[in-house]
Amino acid sequence: MAKKADTALLIIDMLNDFVLEGAPLEVPDTRKIIKNIQRELKKAREQGMPVIYLCDSHRKSDPELKFYPPHAMKGSRGARVIEELKPEPGEEVVEKHTLSAFFKTRLEESLKRLKVKDLLVTGCVTNICVVLAVAEAFCRGYRCRVKKDCVAALDKQGQRYGLSQMASVFGAEVS
Repeated sequence: MAKKADTALLIIDMLNDFVLEGAPLEVPDTRKIIKNIQRELKKAREQGMPVIYLCDSHRKSDPELKFYPPHAMKGSRGARVIEELKPEPGEEVVEKHTLSAFFKTRLEESLKRLKVKDLLVTGCVTNICVVLAVAEAFCRGYRCRVKKDCVAALDKQGQRYGLSQMASVFGAEVS
């Protein structure tokens, strides 16, 4: 990875509707990674590294809702970042209406403005939104680092698949 000034911390979908017990798209293992993401968030803030939250913010017409139950509906409590990782003033929150961190979002514009070249990627779901963010970042020339203890999937198979794809197909540094 390059110097810290060239790196941004991405926190993907650590939202009430994924993390809280009984949530519409609960990913139980997200609760196990909160402290690990807090560790990375603390380091990023101390080093002045940009922090960008990528958050589902669905509208009733979003195609994703044909496959998944309603979740993280725009403006709802479920679409908010969990209290333990709450954004501070100046940290960007990028709403996304699909599984993609880049499609019709302002993420790439933000990364260019910040002169970011490297991404430290955290959040959920490892084999869905996280792997897709890494794939899209790779295609745009960004280098990615993923800490295994900072991402969560719905099951062990999804976790293994996502980590493997990010490392072997998209060149992410997975540690």
